[in-house]
Amino acid sequence: MNIAPHPSLSEYVAKRDFEKTPEPLSGQKKSADLIYVIQEHHARRLHWDLRLEKEGVLKSWAIPKGIPEAPKIRHLAIETEDHPYDYAAFEGTIPQGQYGAGLVKIWDSGRYTQKVWEQDKIEINLSGQRLHGNYVLVRLKKSENQKNWLILKAKDT
Repeated sequence: MNIAPHPSLSEYVAKRDFEKTPEPLSGQKKSADLIYVIQEHHARRLHWDLRLEKEGVLKSWAIPKGIPEAPKIRHLAIETEDHPYDYAAFEGTIPQGQYGAGLVKIWDSGRYTQKVWEQDKIEINLSGQRLHGNYVLVRLKKSENQKNWLILKAKDT
């Protein structure tokens, strides 16, 4: 069932031609658990997309160097537009000439619990196929680009 896009998906919809791309237009929550997905995206430059379910959409970050899997490693995470819930299951090739053209495949997925979700800091606990444990996203305040964050693996308590 295809439903109308969530109001916060206007940027996502504006960047895509759904007559040409296989990406989902919308979707709705299917379980009580909060979900996450990490997609390996072979676009212009290889990167990983972290998507966290929040308020009916997937909040998203592009992470050029991948998700840190050990404490004390910090990687840049660039906030991108919200994606529809159904994007969590998306794998496929976005055609050349379309925004984000290239192969997208699921690298990891699972559930997460939210510890803190503030404007400049997000703390979560991932329980996935590959990743487990505490992760923190922190907005870089001194950056001119307010979409720049750091992601790090926190110590598990």
